[in-house]
Amino acid sequence: MPTFEITKQATFDAAHHFPNEPEGSIYRRVHGHSFTVEATVRSETLDAEHGWVADLGALDRALKAAAEELDHGLLNEKPGLEMPSLENLCLWFADRMKPDWPGLCRIQVARPTINERCVLTL
Repeated sequence: MPTFEITKQATFDAAHHFPNEPEGSIYRRVHGHSFTVEATVRSETLDAEHGWVADLGALDRALKAAAEELDHGLLNEKPGLEMPSLENLCLWFADRMKPDWPGLCRIQVARPTINERCVLTL
C-alpha cells in the first residue's frame, strides 16, 4: 500500500533565552534567530474528489498562521515555550496543528543560518 506525504514550510523570526543557564552564558542572554518550520501530513488514501492527500493551500495557511503567532516576538512569553528549545518548538507547532490535521506525522523546526534542526515524528 503506498503512503503519501505532503509538506509545507513557513518562516518566522523570534528571540529567546534560557533563564536557567549560568550567568555569562550566551544562552542566557536574549538573542534572536530566523526559523523555518515544516509540517508533513501523511495518508494512505487520496481524497476521491481531488486526488490529493489534503489541500496544500489550506496546510500552508494553517502553518503560516501558527508561525505568525511567534513572529517577531519573545518565545519565552508564549505558554509552552518558557524553555524555548527546538524540541519544545516542535511540540508547540504539533499542538497547534494536530487538531485540524489528523494526518500530521512530522514537524521540523530549524535555524538554517547555524545548521540546527529538530524533527518531531508523530
